Amino acid sequence: MKMFIRKQITKPLFHMVIMAMASLLTFSSCSKDDNNNGHSAKTFVLVHGSFQAPYAWQFVKARLEALGQKVVVVELPGHGQDQTDPKTISIKTYRDKVVQAITAINGPVVLVGHSLGGAVITAVTDTIPERVEKLVYLAGFVPANNQSILDLTMMDPNSLFGPALTFSAAGATASIANDKIVSVFAQDGNDQVKKLLMDNNRPEPIAAQADKLILKNPSFAAVPKYYIQTTQDHAVTIDLQKKMISAAGIMNVYSVDSGHCPMLTQPDKVSDLLLQISR
Repeated sequence: MKMFIRKQITKPLFHMVIMAMASLLTFSSCSKDDNNNGHSAKTFVLVHGSFQAPYAWQFVKARLEALGQKVVVVELPGHGQDQTDPKTISIKTYRDKVVQAITAINGPVVLVGHSLGGAVITAVTDTIPERVEKLVYLAGFVPANNQSILDLTMMDPNSLFGPALTFSAAGATASIANDKIVSVFAQDGNDQVKKLLMDNNRPEPIAAQADKLILKNPSFAAVPKYYIQTTQDHAVTIDLQKKMISAAGIMNVYSVDSGHCPMLTQPDKVSDLLLQISR
């Protein structure tokens, strides 16, 4: 009799446990799909541009992570809190910092570069093309082989960037005054964005901008490339962007109606485009 009662109790309990576990797994799976907006998580590596630092990606990073994506923001030497001597910084210094960040990640990445960061991600992808799933330029410089950022800026006579620069006595850095930095980078920004630009403004190492990129890896050409244009850009004008897109043969082109820093002024739009590109 005792054995019969034990069996009658144990069997229903067993089924209840199984059903509860199945429900929990189903809920977890649904939650994950909902959080990722219906597509699998990617790892985004975000590289900032001149006169900026990781803070510039903070809103995009937060949104992507809220949608279940993985995000790594690289601080380039001589920017943000980094105190590397600007006289020692070259395009290879930037490249190596990003390569180091990517090699610490498991699996391929979606590599995104803004402005100066476009040249950096070009050098990175030429070095480790097998680790880059997709390459995304956001108002980024796209140097060809044996071409520098400086070469490209010379093709952009309507840019406000060059005229706003003041060079240090030693020539290792350049500065942009706070009363000019907003009009150059984010004339469409709100008060919060303008304050971020001014509060984080610091002299920019400039030697890297004259370094010519040497692209020698045949596999670089096979990496899918995307460009997000900024149509109201005062720093890298839309005219130069179109020239670089054409010269590089980039066919996947998107646009944001913004100034130079849409990751600050229109982070939701930029995040949505990055998610679309990553699929």
